[in-house]
Order: sequence, then C-alpha cells, then structure tokens
Amino acid sequence: MPDAPTAGADAMSPAEAADLAACRTLLAHGSRTFLAASRLLPRRVRDPACALYAFCRMADDEVDGQTGGGPSSLADDAADAARASAAVQRLRQRLACIYQGQPGTDAADRALAAVVRRFGIPSVLPEALIEGFAWDAAGRRYETLAEVQAYAARVAGTVGAMMALLMGVRSAAGLARACDLGVAMQLSNIARDVGEDARLGRLYLPRQWLREAGIDPDAWLAAPQHSPALGRVVQRLLREADALYTRVDAGVAALPLGCRPGINAARFLYAQIGLEVERRGLNAIDGRAVVSRRRKATSLLRALVALNPDDSWAPQPPLPATRYLVEAVTGPLQAAHFTPPAPRRLAGVIALFDRLERRDRGWGLADGRTALAEGGGE
Repeated sequence: MPDAPTAGADAMSPAEAADLAACRTLLAHGSRTFLAASRLLPRRVRDPACALYAFCRMADDEVDGQTGGGPSSLADDAADAARASAAVQRLRQRLACIYQGQPGTDAADRALAAVVRRFGIPSVLPEALIEGFAWDAAGRRYETLAEVQAYAARVAGTVGAMMALLMGVRSAAGLARACDLGVAMQLSNIARDVGEDARLGRLYLPRQWLREAGIDPDAWLAAPQHSPALGRVVQRLLREADALYTRVDAGVAALPLGCRPGINAARFLYAQIGLEVERRGLNAIDGRAVVSRRRKATSLLRALVALNPDDSWAPQPPLPATRYLVEAVTGPLQAAHFTPPAPRRLAGVIALFDRLERRDRGWGLADGRTALAEGGGE
C-alpha cells in the first residue's frame, strides 16, 4: 500500500501538467457529466480526480471496445470474450507497473501513478475496479440484488472510495457513504441502459426479480422489449438507488465545505437519470433517457445551495458488497465505527458541564462563570 498522503502537495511539473491535459481531453469525449460536476470541486481535488477518472474511462473503453455488439455467432462471441479477457489482463499488468512506480507511456497511467502515490490509495481499490470489468468480459450473470450491488461496488463504489481519499476522507463512515454514492449512481445507469445493454447481450437487472415479475431472463434477452412488468422491475431498482442517495447525506456533511458542491452535483445529476426514466414511463428499451440541459442546470444550482445536508441519521455500516473496500483503507471494521454520535446540542451541554465540574473543583467560581460563557454558544 502506498504511504499515507502528506500535507502540502508539490507544484505540478510540466510533464504532469501535460499528462493532466491529456486526461481532460479524454474525458471531454466520454465523461461530460463528470466534467460538469468536477467544475464545482476545488482545484486541489479536481485535478487528481480528472486523472483518476481518465484511467477509469480508458480502462472501461479498453474492455468494452473488444465486443462488437449486435447479432453475432457463437464463434464471434467467443472471440469477443477472448479479446476482452486479454484486455483485462493488460490492464492488470499496467496497474501493477503503476504501483511499482514504473507506469507505462500512456498519460493516464502516469497521472494515476502520481495520484496513488500522493493520496495513499490502496491497490485493492483500482484492482477491484478492473475485476468488475473482468466480470463484464466473462459475461457474468446476476441473480440477486446483492450480486448486482457486488458488481456496482467494483465498477463504481471503488471510484467513490478513491474520490473520498482525494478529499481527505479516510474514516470508515465517510468511505461507506462514498461507496454508497458510487453504487447508487451505477444502479441509476443500469436502469437507464437496460435496452442498450441488452443489445450487447448484457443483463444487469436481478434475474430473480425478472422471474418474480413473470419474465424469463434468457428469453427476454434474446428479444428485449418493454412491458409493464419490466417497468416495475426497473422502478424497483431505482427505489434501491434512491435509498442509497438518501444515505449519502451524512457523508456529504462530513466533507470539507469546498468539496460538497461537486459531490452534490454528481448525486443530483445521476438521481435525475432515474427521474427521467420514470418520466418516460419506465421504458428503458425504446430509447435512452437523457437529462435535459435545464434539469442539469437545476441540479447544479441545487448542488451549490445544499451545502449543509441532513447529517442527523444514525451512521449506517457499509453495504456487504462494499465492506472490503472500506476495510482496504481503515482495516477491519468494528461496530464502534458506526455508533451514533450524541446530538450536537447535547454534546455541547455535556462538554459544558464537564468543564464546569473540573473548574469548580480547582479553579473557583469565577472560572466556572467563564466556562458557562464559553459554552453558551454550543
């Protein structure tokens, strides 16, 4: 594992600046939602985030680019799977070189190497991301919601955890909420892309849910079409995403103030994807839900306003699917990590009386009055 981050980052060298510019160019062609949200992050976070996302985008494209999509023969499918598997292996080798401090010639590799060194990102996190891509390459099937969450934890929860580290968050509770956000965003993506994924021969909706709705998963995948029953399954997944977006509030409240607008923007923009799917009658087959510019602008404005989200919820442990990602940073988790803190006002009163008692014991009444004055604003 890299050393923990140190305070005070060195100024960027010309070579690092050139790598970062190349990363931004890559993102401009395939990650416009991220770029929109990242503009609200402070530069000290935005620049390494661009490097991180560029590597993730490149890795995803490397694997997805090996499958043709559309009608194909068994031989075509086997060839696609072999090429995708080879791409995953190349990514693993590149990541190993990055963590050995010997990145390859690609700008995204060099930029990521600088980020993992500076912010102490455990290799487990990007390795899990690549494992998710490997699951895609292998055509993995997802029977239950827990299995879908395990996939989402790898391809998106990992990114949430790494983003949290860029913002200086290393607590178990904060990392758990960052993973929640990543998983929620991936569930929104899955709901939006049901038709697009099906045309590539992929199905991420829980197969158990489809059977419960009277839909045979394999028969449907062979001839995907919208139906009210399918719409109910899509809506069920969106409700799971919404529940996770709600849990994220406490995590946002723990972020540095300057980081909150960017993370709010990401969650509000992705939540809008689900709302757009619902506006389309939950039909994710006959077209792709696109959030309008007006709704994006509204979400960005909301992100700027909602700087003090509700943090009164009792801390929730991580999802079972993301627990190992959190532990990669914090070590084994104990229940104490998620013990609800005393409410702020109650904590202030307790601290006040503690100070009064200590001062009355040894320092006299005048000091006690001083303590009362100090504690009055808590």
